[in-house]
Amino acid sequence: MQHRVATIGIAGTGFIGRGLARILSRQARWQVQRVLTRRPLDSCLEHPLPQTLTHSLEDFLDHSDLVVECSGDILHACRVVEAAFERGLPVVTMNAEFQVTAGSYFAGRGMLSEAQGDQPGGLADLHESALAMGFRPRVYANVKGFYDPNPTPENMAYWSRKQGISLPVVTAATDGTKIQFEQALVANGLGATILQAGLLGVAADDLESGALALATQAEDSSLPISDYIILPQAGLRVFIIARHQAAERAPLAYLKMGNGPYYILPQALNLTYMEIPKTITRILAGLPPLLNNSLHPSAGVAAVAKQALARGTLIQAGVGSFEVRGEALRIAEDPDHLPIGLLQGAVIRQAVEPGQRLHLDDVDLPDSLALRAWQATCAMAVASEQDRNP
Repeated sequence: MQHRVATIGIAGTGFIGRGLARILSRQARWQVQRVLTRRPLDSCLEHPLPQTLTHSLEDFLDHSDLVVECSGDILHACRVVEAAFERGLPVVTMNAEFQVTAGSYFAGRGMLSEAQGDQPGGLADLHESALAMGFRPRVYANVKGFYDPNPTPENMAYWSRKQGISLPVVTAATDGTKIQFEQALVANGLGATILQAGLLGVAADDLESGALALATQAEDSSLPISDYIILPQAGLRVFIIARHQAAERAPLAYLKMGNGPYYILPQALNLTYMEIPKTITRILAGLPPLLNNSLHPSAGVAAVAKQALARGTLIQAGVGSFEVRGEALRIAEDPDHLPIGLLQGAVIRQAVEPGQRLHLDDVDLPDSLALRAWQATCAMAVASEQDRNP
C-alpha cells in the first residue's frame, strides 16, 4: 500500500527555514511545495528551493498539509497560525517567543506544537523519556555558556558575521532574552514554575555543582522549577534533575547514575532544523503535541530597558534589540508588565530608566492579533493562579 506524500509548508526563510527545506527535500515521504516569505523573491538567492517561494498566505496554505512556523517574527507568526487553524491545518513551531507571547491563545484552537531541535523541545522530549523510566523531574535546566545583558552593537555585529546568524538572533542569545523565553515556555508547557524574575541563572564550575545548586533551590517548591546554569565550555545543552523511588537507588548506582537522591539526565545535542522532522512525524501520526504554552500558563517575558529611553522613542522590534532585553517573570505577580514580544513598532510614552521593567502604560502599541492573544493569555494566567490559590 502506497502512502500519500504529505506536503509541508514552511513559513520562514532564515537559517532554520532554509535548513529545514534542505532536509525535507531529501526525504521521499514529504514534499515542500510552498515556502512563505516576506522578503523580495529576488533576494532569496541562497534558498535551496527558490521555486517554492511565495508572498501569498492563501497560496501557501493551499499547498500545505502541515505548517512549520519558524519566521522568528511573533506578529507574523500569529497571522500564519490563525490562518492555518481556519483551514484545520496542524502547526509545528520553532518559535519560543511566539509560544510564550501568544501560544496559549492558540493552543485550544488547533493542533499546535513546538518542535524538537531547540532547548524547549529538547527538554520536552527528555521529560517524556524521564517519565517513561519512572523518574520524577524536579528541575528542567538549560545551559548557557556566556551572558552579557548589555552587549555592544559592534561586538554583536562581529559575531553575527562570524556565525552567519542574524544580528537580532545573536543579540537575543547573548543578552539572555532567548533563554528567558525558552525557560518560560518550559515552565508553562511542562507544568513547572520559575522561582524569581529573571531566573536564578546559577554560575557553575561544573555540571554537578550547578545541578546541586538548582536542586537545592527546588526543594521548597511544590512544583518542578524551570531555570538554567551558566557553564562555559559545557558539553551539553539541557538536562533534567530528577528523583526516583528509594527501591531504585542501588540499581541506579550500579548503572553509574550516582548515589542519589538527585539524578542528572543530560541531553548533549540540539540540532535545530535537523530535528524538526521528528516532530512533524509525531503530529502527522496523530500524537499529542510535544510542547506548547498550555492553557494554564504562569510565566511571561517582560521588557527591561538596557538604556535610557526618551519619550517618543520608536522601537522597531524588542527581541534582539539594543534598547531592551527580556526577563521571565510570573504573570500573576505583575500582570501589567509589557511583554517584550509585543514590542514591534511601539512608541515610548514616558521616559524609561536603564534597568527599569516596562509596563503596558509606558508605550503606545499598535493593535495586532498578537496583542489580543497576549491579553487572553494574561487572563488565563491570572485565572489559573486564582484557581491554585483561592
